[in-house]
Amino acid sequence: MNALDQITIKFSTEAIGILNVILGFIMYGVALSLKMEDFSRIFKSPKPALVGIFSQFLALPALTYLLVIIIRPQPSVALGMMLVAACPGGNISNFFSLLSRGNAALSVTLTAFASIFAIFMTPFNLLFWAGLYGPTNEILTKVEVAPEQVFKTILLILIIPLVLGMLTNRFLPKFTEKIKTPTHYISLMMFAGLVIFAFSNNFNIFIEYIHLVLLIVFVHNLVALSSGYSLGALFKLNFADRKTLAIETGIQNSGFGLLLIFQFFDGLGGMAIIAAWWGIWHILAGLTIGYFWSGKFSPAGKLAN
Repeated sequence: MNALDQITIKFSTEAIGILNVILGFIMYGVALSLKMEDFSRIFKSPKPALVGIFSQFLALPALTYLLVIIIRPQPSVALGMMLVAACPGGNISNFFSLLSRGNAALSVTLTAFASIFAIFMTPFNLLFWAGLYGPTNEILTKVEVAPEQVFKTILLILIIPLVLGMLTNRFLPKFTEKIKTPTHYISLMMFAGLVIFAFSNNFNIFIEYIHLVLLIVFVHNLVALSSGYSLGALFKLNFADRKTLAIETGIQNSGFGLLLIFQFFDGLGGMAIIAAWWGIWHILAGLTIGYFWSGKFSPAGKLAN
């Protein structure tokens, strides 16, 4: 497994530019469903949103650090886990929350706030938790992860598309209604294509080493989903809110993580494979729990909320 710390996933400057465009479009598609009221909703019903923000930006990175201490994976794998945990929630979480009959409004609110908070929380969480663990701190000393550069990347692929999508929704409502649903499905396909595109020239590396991270990603994702749901239960939120918190914490924007890995870590093997497989796995996990919670698998055809 030591080889994971030595290999790199080759990615050209042009390919990174394409990744930027894909991620920006996905965020734009999500933002078509956002309104200014989604930001004000936290003041009207603050408890679920605050628990969700705590779960995503504080609890998950801390639990990821503890998981790394327990299983002690290779340094590049550990750093990949920490980076995924530091990313904002995945842009497809709204779809899974709706599918699971969770609180769709809460999901949208958390997406809006996560995109804003990621500007400073993503670089902070990565540098803080990775800096506490010796093997990952050693990697950080060999690369330059400038917070201001991460900020620029987040601004480009999250914040600007977020604003453009909300402006489209505000001033072109009829146009928005026509393109919103197709854009969501296109975004899902583009997200899957993003992972395939990232490894198209390195497929042999992905196949050779993927078995080394399968169980790690499964456990890490299970921890994320469970922690979101458990925090909701701890704070006595209703079932719909708990489902949404589980999904918002367990569906991370690993595509954004991949971009950071290619931009700042030169495609470091363990990090890239962790982020890529997380991107595939959390779609499978999201669909599974979404359909289960939707009641489609129950005899009565629905589950009580």
